[in-house]
Amino acid sequence: MNETTNFSDVIKKSFLQLDSFNQVSFIEMFWSLLIAFAIGMLIYWVYRKCYRGVVYSHNYNVSFVLMTIITSLIIMTISSNIVLSLGMVGALSIVRFRTAVKDPMDIMFMFWAISAGIATGATLYAFAIVGSIVITLVIFFMSRRQNGEAPYLLVIHYDESAAEPVKIALRKLKYVLKSKTVRKNITEMTVEIRLADPDNTQFINELSNVSGVSDVVLVSYNGDYAQ
Repeated sequence: MNETTNFSDVIKKSFLQLDSFNQVSFIEMFWSLLIAFAIGMLIYWVYRKCYRGVVYSHNYNVSFVLMTIITSLIIMTISSNIVLSLGMVGALSIVRFRTAVKDPMDIMFMFWAISAGIATGATLYAFAIVGSIVITLVIFFMSRRQNGEAPYLLVIHYDESAAEPVKIALRKLKYVLKSKTVRKNITEMTVEIRLADPDNTQFINELSNVSGVSDVVLVSYNGDYAQ
């Protein structure tokens, strides 16, 4: 009669064999760490090329490479013994990260590094390599698509006499009104515009030449905050 093995039986067997570990060969460890490092460098390069934030952090980018390698090491370690894996989960559960990650893309890169580390640590090299290639292609495709018409914030300060000429000048642009503040006779208008060619900023000179306009500012904008 066949006996059914459940999870509790596996745990009991593991406790009875605390000194027993599934050996990870040196070749497997070498290839896992090498591929983890290669994918980590790919993540580093993609993050550097596609970064659209305010201040680029080299140390934060380097952490993706180390995160991939360390995750691979953890997976190789916990795969050798189930009791050790439960202990590792308990140890990692007490870790608290206080740093706030504001950009959703940063979180995506973190998950990419962790996923690649898990796959390489489990010797699923094909999943890690093919998955990383697909993610790279998707990121570059979406990045190029987003940059087709880059968003900018146009801030204009003008007095009442320039209200109508400013409206006429803005009709030539595709814009969305973001805010409008009036202080006595001075108006501050902020609009979001899309530019297919970032070098084509002749309209700024046209607006600044309008009588009554005190200043015109064009700011790069990523949808969340100005750069």
